Amino acid sequence: MTDMLVKLYELPELAPVLVKQQAEGIDVRRALAAEKHLITNWVRVNFSATWGSECEVALSHHPVSCFVAVHEGQLVGFACHEATCRGFFGPIGVAESARVKGTGKALLLACLHDMWTQGYGYAIIGGVGPIEFYEKVVGATVIENSTPGVYRGVLRG
Repeated sequence: MTDMLVKLYELPELAPVLVKQQAEGIDVRRALAAEKHLITNWVRVNFSATWGSECEVALSHHPVSCFVAVHEGQLVGFACHEATCRGFFGPIGVAESARVKGTGKALLLACLHDMWTQGYGYAIIGGVGPIEFYEKVVGATVIENSTPGVYRGVLRG
């Protein structure tokens, strides 16, 4: 899977996307350290142990670099940055029940806007799955010859 590059200084506005999520009853916010066990367990069960490990790292940063989407007190999505490498976005995952509601877009933008406010000009989206999603939402471009990139030689369980 290839990596992509995003210009953080040309991001779409975050506020209107968050308002749409609120209209759906979904709160997108920075995770709290006290939620670490709940978030990492949910990620491991619904996605993978590897992503759970990356969430642990993001939840250990100050400030926390993991964002969550919550519907009626239940986790329905997450997104992280600064988990694998500095300047990297990901992983991101959304429950099937929230995938058609713009929740992935909201989580992506929340993380990328956070990176911008922390002083980054660009972000790398590592090991991209849905290239078209990132092209459409944030104008990301493919980084040629970036496979396997930083994931070269990663341990597989």
